[in-house]
Amino acid sequence: MPSQDKTHSPSKHTPPSASVPSWLMRLTLWGAGTVIAAFLSILLIVGVAMVVAYPNLPDISDLADYKPKLPLRIYTADGQLMGEFGEERRNLTPIKDIPQVMKNAVLSIEDNRFYQHGGVDYLGILRAGVANIGRMKSQGASTITMQVARNVYLSSEKTYTRKIYEILLTYKLEHMLTKDQILEIYMNQIFLGNRAYGFASAAETYFGKSLKDITIAEAAMLAGLPKAPSAYNPISNPKRARSRQLYIIERMEENGYITAAQAKAAKAEPLVLRTSADKRTLHAEYVAETVRQMVFAQYGQETYTRGLNVYTTVQSTEQMAAYKALRQGIMDFERRQIYRGPEKFIDLPTDPKKMEDAIDDALEEHPDNGDVMSAVVLEATPRKVLVVRQNGEQISIIGDGLKPAQSGLSEKAPPAKQLRRGAVIRIAQTPKGAWEITQLPEVEGAFVAITPQTGAIRALVGGFDFTKNKFNHVTQAWRQPGSSFKPFIYSAALEKGFTPATVVNDAPLFFDAGVTGGQPWEPKNYDGTFDGPMTLRKGLAKSKNMISIRVLQSVGPRNAQEWIGRFGFDEEKHPAYLTMALGAGSVTPMQMATGYSVFANGGYRVQPHLITRIADHKDRVLVDSPTPTQPNEEERAIPARNAFVMTSLLQEVTRSGTAARAQATLKRPDIYGKTGTTNDSMDAWFAGYQQNLTAVVWIGYDTPRKLGDRETGGGLSLPVWISFMETALRSIPVSEPAVPEGVVHIGGDWVFEELSREGSITSLGMGQENHANKPAPAPANDEKNRILDLFRR
Repeated sequence: MPSQDKTHSPSKHTPPSASVPSWLMRLTLWGAGTVIAAFLSILLIVGVAMVVAYPNLPDISDLADYKPKLPLRIYTADGQLMGEFGEERRNLTPIKDIPQVMKNAVLSIEDNRFYQHGGVDYLGILRAGVANIGRMKSQGASTITMQVARNVYLSSEKTYTRKIYEILLTYKLEHMLTKDQILEIYMNQIFLGNRAYGFASAAETYFGKSLKDITIAEAAMLAGLPKAPSAYNPISNPKRARSRQLYIIERMEENGYITAAQAKAAKAEPLVLRTSADKRTLHAEYVAETVRQMVFAQYGQETYTRGLNVYTTVQSTEQMAAYKALRQGIMDFERRQIYRGPEKFIDLPTDPKKMEDAIDDALEEHPDNGDVMSAVVLEATPRKVLVVRQNGEQISIIGDGLKPAQSGLSEKAPPAKQLRRGAVIRIAQTPKGAWEITQLPEVEGAFVAITPQTGAIRALVGGFDFTKNKFNHVTQAWRQPGSSFKPFIYSAALEKGFTPATVVNDAPLFFDAGVTGGQPWEPKNYDGTFDGPMTLRKGLAKSKNMISIRVLQSVGPRNAQEWIGRFGFDEEKHPAYLTMALGAGSVTPMQMATGYSVFANGGYRVQPHLITRIADHKDRVLVDSPTPTQPNEEERAIPARNAFVMTSLLQEVTRSGTAARAQATLKRPDIYGKTGTTNDSMDAWFAGYQQNLTAVVWIGYDTPRKLGDRETGGGLSLPVWISFMETALRSIPVSEPAVPEGVVHIGGDWVFEELSREGSITSLGMGQENHANKPAPAPANDEKNRILDLFRR
C-alpha cells in the first residue's frame, strides 16, 4: 500500500483575534474604578450625612396622633356652620370618612404610585424628567409623603440641605406611619386657598357642602388646588382652575379611577361655587363675632387652636330670613335716595390684556358686598350701560335698571357723579332677575328675634354688612326709641287706674318759657293734626303724642321711670321728664326685644341667651348651658293682667293703627307691636311679637341724621319685620294668650277686675276729669323744675 503524505488540516479555523492595546485596557479599568470609587464615596458621604442628620430630624411621634391647629367653629341650633375663627380653617376628617372619589382625584394628580413606593418615587422622578424633556405637562416628582414632610416640619427654602432633610424625613415618616396615616395628614394639612386647610374645609369654602357629598367634578377641582392655591382658585381664577380640573379628570380616567362615561359627565357638570352672594350662605357674622368674644374671654388664645365647637340658640332658617329681610329693607330705602356717583374712576387701556388687569385690580379694591356687586363701566348712554365683572362677564343694563342712577347718566351731571367708561359702580339683580344700578347704602340697621319665654336668641343681624361695618347695632347702638317706647308708659298707666277705654283728649299742649326756663315747648303729633277726645286704645293705635304726654303727666314721670326699669331698661338713660312719653331716652334693639318679651310671655323678664353647649373637636362636652324652659315667679316683672291688657292694646296697633299692614299682610290676628319714629325721622323702629316670638327692627344712620320727611317706622322698619315673620310664623298656628285671673271684659274692653268694682280713670285732659269719685293724681310738685332742667340741658 503506497504511503500517503499527510498534512494537518484543523477541522475549525479561528481567525486571529484583534489585539487590544494594553494602554486602552488600563484606561478602561482605571475609569471603571474611578466611577466605582466615586459611587462609593457618594454612598459614604450620604451615609455619613444620614448618620449625622438623622438624629437631628424632628420627632414625628406626635403625628401618630395627629393634632393640627383647629379653628373655633360656631353652629346654629340646627347644626349649620355660622363662622370659623383661627389662623387655619380646618375640619379634621379621619381617612375612613374621606370619600374615595376625593382620594382618587388627589392620587391621580399628586402621587398615583403612593401605595407602591417607599416614600421617594424613583420611577416618578424618571417619568417627570422625560415629560419635561419632551415639553409635556409635568406629572411631578414630589410624593405625598415628601409633601407632608415639607409642609409639616420643614421650611419652604430651596437648598440642597433642605432637600436632603426632606428625603430623610420622608423615609422616617414611611417607617413610623402607615400609608393611610400619611394620606390622612396630607388631606387635612394641605393649604387650599381662602384660609382653607384640608379638603373638608375646602369643600365647605368653595362649594358650601360637606366633603362626603362631593362629586367627581368638584373633587377634581379641589385636587387642583395644592399645586398653586391662588393660581387655580375657582372663584378668582375660574379659567385656569377649569383647565386644571379637566386635566385631572383625564388623569383619573387614565389611571382607571373613573370610566370614560364618568369622565365625560364630570367635564360637562356645571359647578356652583359658594360666593358671598350665594343664597345658600348663612350670614350670621355678627352672631359669630359675639360668640367669639364670649368664648375668648373663657379660653384665651386656645380659642383659635383647640378645635372648640360652639352650639347656639340661633335657628338657621330664621337667621337667613332676618338677614334677607333687613338687607332688602335697606336696599329699598337706598333706591329712594339720590345717586351719589361711582366709587372710583380708572383708565381702561386699549390692549385687552392690560385692560383685563386694570379691571381686576380695581375690582379687587372694591369687592362684592353680598348681592351688591362691583363692576366697571365699558359703555354708558342714557338708554344703556354696559359693565364688566371681575370674571370677565359683561352685563347690559337697560330700562328700569337705569332709574336709580338716572342723574348720573345726564350730560349735566358733575364729573364725580357721571357714569362713563372706567367708572367703578355697583349693580344688583332684582327679584325678577333683571339687573339694575345701585350703590352701597350709608344707612344702617339692626334686627333681633328672641323666644320671649326663655330669652333664646333665634336671629340677630347687627348691620347691613359685617365686612363693611363691624359695629353691632343690636347690642351696641344706643338710640332714641320714639313712639315704640310708648307701650311701657301705657303699662305704667294701667297700674295707676287707666283702662283701654279711658278717654283722653288729643288736643294741643303748650309749655311756655316760664315753665321750661328757655324756649317754649309745643309738642306736635306726627301728622300735625289733633283729633280731640279718644280712648286710650285708639290713642296708642294712632300713636298720638298728646295723649302719651297727658298720660305720663297723670302717672308722674318718676313713677314711670321706676316702672320701665322692670322691663330691663336703664333708668338713668330715661330722665324723668315728659319727653319720656315720646321715647326721648336711649335704648338698644336688644333691650327693646327683652322689654317687649315681657308683654309676650305674660309678664316675665328674661335674659337674652345665646350659647347652649361648647364641645371639643371630638364632641366631648366642655360647657353645657341648656336654654331655660319657662320663667318662674321670681322673674316676674309686671302682673299677668297688665301684660294681657297691653297685648290687647298692641293688637289694635297691628289691626287698625300705624302697623295695620302687619295683620293685613300676614293674615293672622295673633301679632302685636308698635311703630316708632323719632323727631325729624332720625330713627325708624318696629317692635312686635307673636306669643312665641319677639322681633325688633331699627333703621337709621350711625351719625344721626334725617332719613327723610316721609320715612317712618311703619314705612321703613315694619316691612322688614313682616318679611321675617312670613318665614318665622309659617308653620306656627294662630295662638292668642289665655285670659289671666284679675281681668274682666266690660263694655267691649278689658278691665282689671278691682277697677270694675272700685272705679277707674275714665277721662283725662278735658277740663273736668272723672276719676270714679277719686281725685286725679296731681302732677308732682317738682314737675316744673324737671321740665325746667330739661330745657336747660
